[in-house]
Amino acid sequence: MFYTYILKSEKSDRLYTGSTNDLRKRFKEHNSGRSAHTAKRGPYKLIYYEACNNEDDARTREKYLKTGMGKRYIHNRLKRFLSLTG
Repeated sequence: MFYTYILKSEKSDRLYTGSTNDLRKRFKEHNSGRSAHTAKRGPYKLIYYEACNNEDDARTREKYLKTGMGKRYIHNRLKRFLSLTG
């Protein structure tokens, strides 16, 4: 399986969207500072993920979730969660 995921920085409340084939390992990399894009804003919470059958689907979904429409989708999907956490 491949995964598209969204992390929320506990430090800045910013969201980070990515994709991977090993979600547990990637999450640990983000929280340990081994990912250049997220090293300065950790620690993170995993707030959302989707499982995909192949890498192309996961990357396509990641790209969509980074667009304006994709960000609105996530905001609407997680509206209650996002309002409770900051």
